[in-house]
Amino acid sequence: MRKLANSELGRKNQEEFKQAGKTPLIIVLDDVRSLHNIGSVFRTADAFLIEKIYLCGITATPPNKEIHKTALGATDTVAWEYNKDVLQTIASLKQEGVKVLAIEQVEDAVLLQDFVPADGEKYALVFGNEVRGVAQEAVSLCDGVFEIPQLGTKHSLNISVSAGIVVWDVFQKLHYPKN
Repeated sequence: MRKLANSELGRKNQEEFKQAGKTPLIIVLDDVRSLHNIGSVFRTADAFLIEKIYLCGITATPPNKEIHKTALGATDTVAWEYNKDVLQTIASLKQEGVKVLAIEQVEDAVLLQDFVPADGEKYALVFGNEVRGVAQEAVSLCDGVFEIPQLGTKHSLNISVSAGIVVWDVFQKLHYPKN
C-alpha cells in the first residue's frame, strides 16, 4: 500500500465547497472555552459538509490564531454565525423547522446508536461547555437529547471528540441509511 498525496485525495477547493450540497446538520457550540476545540469542530464540519456552525456565549469566533491552528482553514469554508444567547439560537432554529438535539447525559436520553433520523429532516446538534456541558435551560428547550455510550471510568469526552463521534454517526445515517 502507498500513502496518497494530498493532490490525489480529490478534495474540493473553497469555491466548490461553498457550492456543494450540504449535509442537513447544524452544530451549535455554547460556552466552549477551548480555542483548539472550536477549531477542531470547524475541521470536522468541513470534512462532512455541515451546513453551519453557531457559536454562542463565551465561544470565541474566527479569525483567531489559536482556532486556526486546528481548523486549518475550515473557518473559511464552513458557514458560521455568532449569537450570544444559545436559548434564542435554539428557539430560532426550531421556528425554522429544525429539530434541535442536545448532546448530554440526562434522564431518558436516546443512546446515539439508537437514533434514526427522519427523512427530509434537518437537525441541529448542541454541544456545551467542557466542564458544565449543555446548560439545563438549553436542554429543556431542545427537541431531544443524545448520549454517547461510555463504558470506562470517565464521565465525559472532550467536546471535539464528542462532536466528531456524533457528527460522523448522524452523517452516515443520513447518507447511508440501513433500510
